[in-house]
Amino acid sequence: MENNFKVKKGAKITALVLSAVIAISMLGACKKQASDKDEQGRTVISVGAWPPKGHKDLEPMNKRKAEFEQANPDVVVNGDEWSFDLRSFYAKAAGGSIPTLYNTNYTEVSQIIEAGYSADLTNVLKKRGYDGMFNKDVLSVISKDNKIYAFPMSAYILGLAYNTELFEKAGLMESDGTPKQPKDWDEVREFAVKIKETTGKPGIVFPTSTNHGGWLFTPVAWSFGVEFMKKDENGKWKATFNSPECAAALQYIKDLKWKYDVLPQNTLINGDEFSKIFASGNAGMEIAAGDIPRKVVSFGMTPDQLGIMAMPRGPKQHVTLMGGGVWNVKGGSTEDQIDAAIRWIELTTNYKATDDFITNKRNSLKNDVEAGKLVGIKSMSVWSQNAESVKAENSLIDEYANSNINHVKLYNDFVADCPAKIQPEEPVCAQELYATLDNCIQEVLVNKDADCAAVLEKANADFQVNYLDNVDY
Repeated sequence: MENNFKVKKGAKITALVLSAVIAISMLGACKKQASDKDEQGRTVISVGAWPPKGHKDLEPMNKRKAEFEQANPDVVVNGDEWSFDLRSFYAKAAGGSIPTLYNTNYTEVSQIIEAGYSADLTNVLKKRGYDGMFNKDVLSVISKDNKIYAFPMSAYILGLAYNTELFEKAGLMESDGTPKQPKDWDEVREFAVKIKETTGKPGIVFPTSTNHGGWLFTPVAWSFGVEFMKKDENGKWKATFNSPECAAALQYIKDLKWKYDVLPQNTLINGDEFSKIFASGNAGMEIAAGDIPRKVVSFGMTPDQLGIMAMPRGPKQHVTLMGGGVWNVKGGSTEDQIDAAIRWIELTTNYKATDDFITNKRNSLKNDVEAGKLVGIKSMSVWSQNAESVKAENSLIDEYANSNINHVKLYNDFVADCPAKIQPEEPVCAQELYATLDNCIQEVLVNKDADCAAVLEKANADFQVNYLDNVDY
């Protein structure tokens, strides 16, 4: 998910902006950019999300730029401090002021491709040996009509994070540090009850705002058999979560609060508060991805306190959500710019175990250890098993692991040979769906008498009118 944009007007605005700017983008898509070469004939690219002046990462980034330009004398890299933000993206893109290389999340990829703001990378990737190298589940997200329009920089699947100390006190830990694995959501609830009874702490925490609640609710709902949307015979998207299956999934969340009392008292929990509650030892479990060390370290959670295991199954299927981040190359970029951009990306994301790749990964893991982050989690890779960098990175993770590896073994095994269906985020209006579901979760957690089916019926109708009816593709 990884998007802090809080929807206010929703996809109606996004869709209208898209409709207004698609024509502009199509007209400009094939134009050669005026700044694609400098006076010396070098290819010029700009890279987004560049650290601003005074930021601790600026010096390392400038060093990387200098080393890259020395090794690639035909390229000039200019930093651009703008980071992807839905509130500014489409206006900047229509005006041609987005950087050559910018990053975003899986949820925005299809809309950006449709608008013409991400270049076709297929030919350059083929020349650079990428055929068969991408993870097939990731490839489905970044492609359209058998062409690749984004370069994946990260991927994740969700699992179940837990506090090792609370698990230990609740008798849910084996002697070797391997947690007991709840096989389904019923057992998650049983674990949560046991944690609450033995420690007095909430057994589980679930977010409810800033799109985080809806994001984490979707895989739970999928496991109950929910379809959130589907296309009708005319190719229009229709909301379909006003279903008994979705009502049962929402009732599960409601019962955690009102029937079993295993949730925190706070019912308005954004992404930061979600991480803070868990990291401070005030919840035993949370649904999380492999990047959880980054989210909890600032709240004082130590490597020895953090563990993660497999995603539980639901009553209808075993499924987990896949998300991640991508690099997009600005639509209309020249082939030289695309090639230069991919070379820049390869410094940190590479299917080859190059010296640069290994050095950067090693330095990154050293920094994580020094920062007190858990090292040991082997997250989903954007690469296929044919990529030598996967083995090299996993070997480095083993080398720098700083806690009992059994605390994360069940998640690592889950990622390596996933028994669950790996499902990408919803294909359109995903962030707006998350915001809509946030409201549903809040309603059933503040109102003991809320009718889950009625709450979803209204939300489904509103989501259709406000968002899906305005999607033109």
